[in-house]
Amino acid sequence: MNVVDTSKLFRLDGRVALVTGASSGLGARFARVLASAGASVIVAARRTELLRSLVAELPDAIAVPTDIQDENDLRRLVDRAYDHYDRVDVLVNNAGITDSGEPALELSVDRFRDVLETNLVAPFVLAQLLARRLAETSCGTIINIASVNAFLASRSWPEAAYTASKGGLLNLTRELANQWAQYGVRVNAIAPGYFRTEMTEGLFNTEKGKVWLERNTPMRRAGRVNELDGVLLFLASDASSYMTGQMVVVDGGWSVI
Repeated sequence: MNVVDTSKLFRLDGRVALVTGASSGLGARFARVLASAGASVIVAARRTELLRSLVAELPDAIAVPTDIQDENDLRRLVDRAYDHYDRVDVLVNNAGITDSGEPALELSVDRFRDVLETNLVAPFVLAQLLARRLAETSCGTIINIASVNAFLASRSWPEAAYTASKGGLLNLTRELANQWAQYGVRVNAIAPGYFRTEMTEGLFNTEKGKVWLERNTPMRRAGRVNELDGVLLFLASDASSYMTGQMVVVDGGWSVI
């Protein structure tokens, strides 16, 4: 009987991962999970002190304060990663913002543009910068953090800009996967449902919000932060080596009703 060894299937030993929006919430969790699987990690965000605190926890990590709306900052981020590690194997495009909560009739065009710049344009610019280098080595994986609102209207509060940006990110994932597969670069996305983060704190801080969430989620609860660990490692590792252009939904059943 041939025994299949799966002990290293999700390991990332010797690899380097770059995570944006890593100063708190899901981004910080993603950095910890990737490090626990053996990766060296570059964490990027605007809040320098939080990044430094995170790096102090990790075995082999560097912090690069970055404004992802600044293309020059993104170039410096990539240069810093390659100067320090001489490679990047995994990119997690996690940084994002949401609307101001205004209905679409009242939402300013400037705010709409701001959300798209952060949630859609910046992930493209960073993916492009890295893919140009990854194509030289014929390997690498890009993971875009989308949302169930990439393909659904928001049922919580007005989010015209957010839903537009995440819908765009989903289709960008497919298009880049198609174009870059020939270079050995895989591009996939994760679509979380409702997890408690700084962005969703307003929903969780009220009894009405919590009841609404439980009533509308088939599993009757929000996601726990550890419940994205598995899908992250799956997409980052060789476990998903024949997978590209896909979005994995982790939402407690939110999108099935």
